[in-house]
Amino acid sequence: MKIIVNAEQRDVSGCTLAKALEELDFISTAIATALNGCFVPREQHAETTLSEGDRLEVLAPMQGG
Repeated sequence: MKIIVNAEQRDVSGCTLAKALEELDFISTAIATALNGCFVPREQHAETTLSEGDRLEVLAPMQGG
């Protein structure tokens, strides 16, 4: 299915957020996700289903100063 990931259209075969993140190589536990503008806690990734055209934002912490 086609979804938008960080403003870029991507094809994923996973039907849950957890499977899509793994497929897209977002494997760090230090990421935050929002699906269609709503924050999704890590504990809910496995049960959160995706649909064609969903918008996923994946953010990772940055270090520096």
